[in-house]
Amino acid sequence: MIHHVTPINVLPLFPVLDEKLISLLRSLNDEDWRQLTLSTNWTVKDVAAHLLNGNLRTLSLVRDNYFEERRGDIETFQNLVSYLDTLNAEWIVAAKRLSPRVIIDLLEATGKEYWEVLKSLDPWEDAAFSAAWAGEEISKNWFHIAREYTEKWIYQQQIRTVLNMPGILTRELFNPFLETFMCALPQTYKYTDAVVGSSVMVRVTGEVGGEWHINKTEEGWVLRHTTRVAPLAVVELDADTTWKLFSKIISPEEALEKVKITGAEELGKVALGIVAVVV
Repeated sequence: MIHHVTPINVLPLFPVLDEKLISLLRSLNDEDWRQLTLSTNWTVKDVAAHLLNGNLRTLSLVRDNYFEERRGDIETFQNLVSYLDTLNAEWIVAAKRLSPRVIIDLLEATGKEYWEVLKSLDPWEDAAFSAAWAGEEISKNWFHIAREYTEKWIYQQQIRTVLNMPGILTRELFNPFLETFMCALPQTYKYTDAVVGSSVMVRVTGEVGGEWHINKTEEGWVLRHTTRVAPLAVVELDADTTWKLFSKIISPEEALEKVKITGAEELGKVALGIVAVVV
């Protein structure tokens, strides 16, 4: 269950992120496009093609209400992950035939339509897809849109990191990413044995960061920005470690070497198992 009084408003940021992406891609040379990124065996060109796939799928599914016939049953979260992994892999193979210029032009054209589609959605209506990683069987459109934003942020950041081109690890663009992913904390702690009244603080350090609290209540774990309950554990991460952990570029074990945990260490470590990436 996500405890936010108001939606995470990322809609105005999509054009900003897209403009930065297009400008970045137009500046690349042939060698840049062939560079391998951090988390997979995908090249920069593959990642750009994946972002294009996201635009096209949203236009097909949300705007046109077009759902292809699914191959096999999708009864569990893992079934869904496997299905999406297959779709993504198939698309990357097909996109090998596209030139960088074609990918850039299509990203620029479809990005505008994609944004218009998202703007047309009622933020409080049920989304076509739920966010199981946040413990939701039904999600609202505002949360679906926020998750879409994190996808675009992650993959652009991967390109920028491998090419050593900073630009989107700013408070304006990164903080909404954090807000969205922290919604996975209650699900991450769901099966953690702790007494009612227990609290954990997760702090992302630096100007782009912030603080999030997760409290154990009679109803389960609840995410809050502020609380009067003193935390049993405080988990501190820098921004670079945080986005790489959240996007599964580094493992919880690797992150632990760069994380500071004070108080109940084992309780704090649970936060490093956060999973909020599906595609």
